[in-house]
Amino acid sequence: MTPQTAAEGDRLRLYVAKQEGIDVRTITEVRVLRKSIDARQRNIAVNLKLRVYIGEEPQESAFIPIDYPCVAGARRVVVVGEGPAGLFAALRLIELGLCPVVVERGKDVRARKRDIASIPRLQKVDPESNYCFGEGGAGAYSDGKLYTRSKKRGNVDRILNIFCQHGAPLSILSDAHPHIGTDKLPRVIESMRNTIISAGGEVHHQTRMDALLLDGGKRVEGIAATNLATGKTVEFRGPVILATGHSARDVYGYLHSAGVALEAKGIAVGVRLEHPSELIDKIQYHNPNGRGRYLPAAEYSFVTQVEGRGVYSFCMCPGGFVIPAATSHGQVVVNGMSPASRAGRWSNSGMVVETRPADIEGDGPLKVMRWQERLERLCWTQAGMRQAAPAQRMMDFVSGKLSYDLPRSSYAPGLVSSPLHFWLPDEISVRLRRGFEEFGRKSRGFLTNEAVLMAIETRTSAPVRIRRDAATLMHIGVEGLFPCGEGAGYAGGIVSAAIDGERCAEMCLQYINA
Repeated sequence: MTPQTAAEGDRLRLYVAKQEGIDVRTITEVRVLRKSIDARQRNIAVNLKLRVYIGEEPQESAFIPIDYPCVAGARRVVVVGEGPAGLFAALRLIELGLCPVVVERGKDVRARKRDIASIPRLQKVDPESNYCFGEGGAGAYSDGKLYTRSKKRGNVDRILNIFCQHGAPLSILSDAHPHIGTDKLPRVIESMRNTIISAGGEVHHQTRMDALLLDGGKRVEGIAATNLATGKTVEFRGPVILATGHSARDVYGYLHSAGVALEAKGIAVGVRLEHPSELIDKIQYHNPNGRGRYLPAAEYSFVTQVEGRGVYSFCMCPGGFVIPAATSHGQVVVNGMSPASRAGRWSNSGMVVETRPADIEGDGPLKVMRWQERLERLCWTQAGMRQAAPAQRMMDFVSGKLSYDLPRSSYAPGLVSSPLHFWLPDEISVRLRRGFEEFGRKSRGFLTNEAVLMAIETRTSAPVRIRRDAATLMHIGVEGLFPCGEGAGYAGGIVSAAIDGERCAEMCLQYINA
């Protein structure tokens, strides 16, 4: 149907009545089960799968609520990290009758927001409270996209249901590319935390894990942590679900020094590419007038191969913002986010190049992480040792020219004109340039100097994998330790991390009952 028919309830009811040959007055509700946009042709179509109620009121809820029993006094399980993997692990533990003790190095989601807001003004990053560390993890303030291709890993609909139970919009149950929005997701995360606490679980903010408590190096008994507000050392006992996220480099360093088996993992590295959202709308919807009243801000997805490595768009944020995502002083890292409305003036995405451990010199499981760190420090120096982003117009980058001026941008800390084509590693810059040329041929108008590249996008996934048994999800050398989610190298986004968190909780119960 047309976008207008899909968007307006009265028109939709009339459309359904005509299609089915029924009296529109007998339709009591039309519920959208699936929604997608077909923009392949000049005339844009919206595809809907509907459930129509005729002469009756719906008896069932749009989502299936889960009952969380009281687990106060039950067997305790320590969950390190309160990102999506940790939150969903904790909620699943409660369902299974176990008491989660969640330990999060960062602040609660409200206090964290204040620290994030100060980055452009102070030009520095709090190493414990930033876009990566804190309640909700890296996903809390970086868009809230819930699309995943990882359906083989678990029940995606169940994860979306749990989000809805905690306040997410019902539209995520039907949209082809569900999205909560960085302005709404924090309240959902806060509701999840309240569920954990009301069921008898514990949540400890500003509490950083420093070490595992190991019995003879072969079995974990809990963790030692520091309360960052008081400086006191505390211990938490129980099996450990380790869900620290992909930026907890100190955790990787500690695990390596403690002899916990790790391996280097490939990542993708590149830039954030930002266009005016109006331009992307015109390109994607084949309309010089843009998207009009009834279509959302347009998305795009590009992928190609250059010299044996993938070059692709990543985490596309229509109508969004580019944000400073470093986790300590002396780094510049960029990422993207979108509010629920996606009504911003700019649209951005990561444009990245696949990088494998074999592409990087050196040995050891931390070599990709060290290389990642070096690039972020290099970017910091190119930015004048502040949180501004080195930047270059898109066509100038492809042509190998310095940009003598830069367009306005959503990146609040500011941009610094820099020859990215010159100082980025050749294996990155050459492949990006060729990828951009191909994307420009596929999508006329995409390769333009109205677009700007910002460096550097490095936090696409974990540079380390914490090794675990495929059947039990337990670490291959440490009994009672369950490496979990994106930080352990087993997920790639909010939903897949949530699924992995639930699976680790289930395996933890099996371990306890064995």
